[in-house]
Amino acid sequence: MDEDKFNMSMRKFLKQVGVTSQHEIERLVREGGAVSQNEKLEVKVVLTAVGTSLNHVVEGEIDLS
Repeated sequence: MDEDKFNMSMRKFLKQVGVTSQHEIERLVREGGAVSQNEKLEVKVVLTAVGTSLNHVVEGEIDLS
């Protein structure tokens, strides 16, 4: 495996995930779809890789106040 190619490919993928996720969350909040009693948006990301057993879950909260 070419470590440099692997790292560049991974960084490109993670950048795409981060940027597109941020845009979608911002759109949701702007359109008023993030109604919350406690002014926090509970979020969850599930990472899988086709053909593997990878199933990584990240959960958190985004402060809307």
